[in-house]
Amino acid sequence: MLQMQTKFTAPAGDDPIAIDFTGLGKGEAWVNGQSIGRYWPTNLAPQSGCVNSCNYRGAYSSSKCLKKCGQPSQTLYHVPRSFLQPGSNDLILFEQFGGDPSKISFVTRQTGSVCSQVSEAHPAQIDSWISSQQTVQRPGAALRLECPKAGQVISNIKFASFGTPSGTCGSYSHGECSSSQAHAVVQEACIGVSSCSVPVSSKYFGDPCRGVTKSLVVEAACS
Repeated sequence: MLQMQTKFTAPAGDDPIAIDFTGLGKGEAWVNGQSIGRYWPTNLAPQSGCVNSCNYRGAYSSSKCLKKCGQPSQTLYHVPRSFLQPGSNDLILFEQFGGDPSKISFVTRQTGSVCSQVSEAHPAQIDSWISSQQTVQRPGAALRLECPKAGQVISNIKFASFGTPSGTCGSYSHGECSSSQAHAVVQEACIGVSSCSVPVSSKYFGDPCRGVTKSLVVEAACS
């Protein structure tokens, strides 16, 4: 077991901070006496079994939709800004395997897009249910967007699709079933406000493919 200690100055601003532990093996880290947990960047994913594209629908299995084969399971570890102080900060590591601490770096994350995906079959949030004696009225599913910083508003709807869209945040694409009204409906509900809620229902978007469970996917930008 090796103990390593250094001092650092926190990155400026209020963006989220993480430590990149690339170069180390396995251990635990403390910032100003507070543990940020254990790190293990040498824990690698299996070398084979990954796919370039995948349909996430259907039954789940542990080998479904694998990505990043042969890569570390995690290299970035969040450091709450509440742990940090102006000026000098202490970083202490207990390292089990050894490694090169000179490769450790601090990174910040800026939110480029706000994304959300909700199926019309998804239950509504429980705090939206209304109970009246023995009767419980359940509203339909809704997609909610909220800008991450105070003072920001939703300024652009980069992508919106109601139907069978696919992909991940930043790389969504329309499916064979797609409502032509989705972008306009979401834009009217969300542009210029800090947060918005859009019902996930054919009542608002039309029904582009009857008998198919549809999802609403939105990618938005805040400024």
